[in-house]
Amino acid sequence: QVQLVEFGGGLVQAGGSLRLSCAASGRTFSRHVMGWFRQAPGKEREFVAVISWSGGVADYADSVKGRFTISRDNANNTVYLQMNSLKPEDTAVYYCAAGPLGGSVLRRRGYDYWGQGTQVTVSS
Repeated sequence: QVQLVEFGGGLVQAGGSLRLSCAASGRTFSRHVMGWFRQAPGKEREFVAVISWSGGVADYADSVKGRFTISRDNANNTVYLQMNSLKPEDTAVYYCAAGPLGGSVLRRRGYDYWGQGTQVTVSS
């Protein structure tokens, strides 16, 4: 079992930056691919970014590529999402998620564990 808790959401002006953190419990963190997703009001949850076990490989949604960076610290069971050049359309609840234990393929769906989410609001 992996329990996930997100931190770092808030209100920011367009063009600003935020860094989200996701703290994981358990001893298997380093063997889960980790992802970030978001859900805006009235919209379906969408993929944002995913990172490999070691942190050496990542994948991003086209809408955030070049502005967001996902990273992880396996020693501290934490995954991060650095968000720069934020736009009003980035406003959403952001969730971190853990993929299946031992599953090494970077994925955009099929996650087993989810956090409760943290609100990010970007004002224009």
